[in-house]
Amino acid sequence: MAGGVVVNTGGGKDYPGKLTMFVLFACIVAATGGLIFGYDIGISGGVTSMNPFLMKFFPSVYRKEQEAERNQTNQYCKFDSQLLTMFTSSLYLAALVASFFAATVTRVAGRKWSMFGGGVTFLIGAALNGAAKDVVMLILGRVLLGIGVGFANQAVPVYLSEMAPARLRGMLNIGFQLMITIGILCANLINYGTAKIKGGWGWRVSLALAAVPAAIIAIGALFLPDTPNSLIDRGYTDAAKRMLKRVRGTEDVEEEYNDLVAASEESKLVAHPWRNILQPRYRPQLVMAIAIPMFQQLTGINVIMFYAPVLFKTLGFADDASLMSAVITGLVNVFATFVSIVTVDRLGRRKLFLQGGTQMLACQIVVGSLIGAKFGFSGVAEIPKAYAAIVVLFICAYVAGFAWSWGPLGWLVPSEIFPLEIRSAGQSINVSVNMLCTFIIAQAFLPMLCRFKFILFFFFGAWVVVMTIFVALFLPETKNVPIEEMVLVWKNHWYWGRFIRDEDVHVGADLEMRGGANGNGKLAGMQ
Repeated sequence: MAGGVVVNTGGGKDYPGKLTMFVLFACIVAATGGLIFGYDIGISGGVTSMNPFLMKFFPSVYRKEQEAERNQTNQYCKFDSQLLTMFTSSLYLAALVASFFAATVTRVAGRKWSMFGGGVTFLIGAALNGAAKDVVMLILGRVLLGIGVGFANQAVPVYLSEMAPARLRGMLNIGFQLMITIGILCANLINYGTAKIKGGWGWRVSLALAAVPAAIIAIGALFLPDTPNSLIDRGYTDAAKRMLKRVRGTEDVEEEYNDLVAASEESKLVAHPWRNILQPRYRPQLVMAIAIPMFQQLTGINVIMFYAPVLFKTLGFADDASLMSAVITGLVNVFATFVSIVTVDRLGRRKLFLQGGTQMLACQIVVGSLIGAKFGFSGVAEIPKAYAAIVVLFICAYVAGFAWSWGPLGWLVPSEIFPLEIRSAGQSINVSVNMLCTFIIAQAFLPMLCRFKFILFFFFGAWVVVMTIFVALFLPETKNVPIEEMVLVWKNHWYWGRFIRDEDVHVGADLEMRGGANGNGKLAGMQ
């Protein structure tokens, strides 16, 4: 494969060490930062399908929905409201802005304090939403939730990538995506239960329970150790060496430690990481930090996860049935993520990207065709139960394809490709592009559904074609490659190699002295 860096098993240099219980526990705690993101994705679609919530905050949408039900008019447009979509999408706009501030906090104070700040802010937002009296209070709470998500999404993937041994980085980093899917599933289950609460206040319980995942990451962050990379970067070299020995479970860390110090010293020469990231030698990382999160959202996954209950209700499902369908897709999401955890460090990133893209495309074509055949462009029809079950089946297959490919890898790959000197800036770009595209799609989906009808699924399918071709041509394999040596992957790539000069390749003074490469554990392509 173009751009590969070879060691005994096809990856980069393999430092001594093993997966210790200390690292495993730290990565599990850090990954819980994904719970707040996932819980919000799942909870917002559920409460916006609850009639008491709509009656209180969005009465015009409620009246439109009831009129559509009575008169059997266009089902595609009954939830079309910019104010309603602003309730969902305001969080992502706030997360976009927060990610830039989070980059500075992550670099100066360490990764754990970004997670702590994100958890506390999300906790306050959950309290505001649970007690909301009007739309202003509701959206203010959403903004605070967004700030929390921005800080957590900035820090957690970087923390996981830095703590994990290179050969297990994919598995441990995908813990973040696993927690996102668990958060979505928990939110769907809670929505299903709270919708049955008499008195019409179940939506308050759904929104307020966001405080639980927020408390988990806020309290958990207090007990997390700093990563060796972060300690070195902040000048705590002795503490970093002790931490590296502890996380690797061995005293033989000299080679990895020296490489981390060399990377840190190089990073300190970069006075303006935001300006430097525009240099040609960082072109491949910058393109990936923009393209991968953009494509991740253009799969259309958040159309399903944000609005799953609304979407199923639009397709003619009853209230309980729409929430239950969302629970089913949530379960598929969780179990399929385990497939990625097991395979990502064996099969590699590219194979999962390409397989997942092909599966999602096929499902989008089938779902769009099924909905088009039944509703047409009028949007007036009733779906038989058997027919609806087939739609749900293919939506679940689509979710599964995303959950073991673009879902976890959309966070993993950008977090592992940046050198230390631009890592915080690069991850900030990754998060902000993700949040910007999520905001745009969340805000545009219901109006697009009203206007494009079933063609909307083909629209997202076309983007899946584009992104799958993009991966096939431009993304080299990054499995098993230590982060500090990732530059060699780009140097050896058929296209990106033109942007990287020989003098841009720095992987530690000892490696530079040895030079050369062979198949016995040293890096290939370093002549």
